[in-house]
Amino acid sequence: MTGGRSGLRRIPTADLTPSEVEALRDLLWTAFPPGEEGFTEDDWEHALGGIHVVQEIDGRIVSHASVVERELQVGDQPLRTGYVEAVATDPAHGGQGHGTVVMRYASDYIRDDFELGALGTGAHHFYERLGWLTWRGPAFVRTPEGPVRTRDDEGFILVLPTPSSPDLDLSAPISCDWRPGDVW
Repeated sequence: MTGGRSGLRRIPTADLTPSEVEALRDLLWTAFPPGEEGFTEDDWEHALGGIHVVQEIDGRIVSHASVVERELQVGDQPLRTGYVEAVATDPAHGGQGHGTVVMRYASDYIRDDFELGALGTGAHHFYERLGWLTWRGPAFVRTPEGPVRTRDDEGFILVLPTPSSPDLDLSAPISCDWRPGDVW
């Protein structure tokens, strides 16, 4: 991307240009290089199909978060959830607040359009200061064979209550739909 554009934008996946897709892929694999915590093709697929929040400086994407719709269930209650994926800031622009700006904008979008926000992370402090809460209950993935406990994800799932959220018991069971790669 070239040009003088700077600022914050919200773009549906279908409206991304080929150069924006390339810039996002470059950003995500730079921020999370291959390895145990590296970004994968499954992670990329999880980030598609929703809204991309991007922060640009001089026409270059420096920070990103994607919000995709998923159905989470708290207990047996299905909730239309804005699930956050692929949060990254170019390491050359890290520590300058770009990630915070992107996540505030993504969180506002979730509060306006969904019954719940959710994400999986080990960076609790970053999200908790923006109003996200750690889910304390057991976690499951819903499979064709029935629910399967995802103990390794417990303690790493954060939620964002919205004005349309029901009363949430953060110690209740929570489940997500199955998908390839990391289910949470």
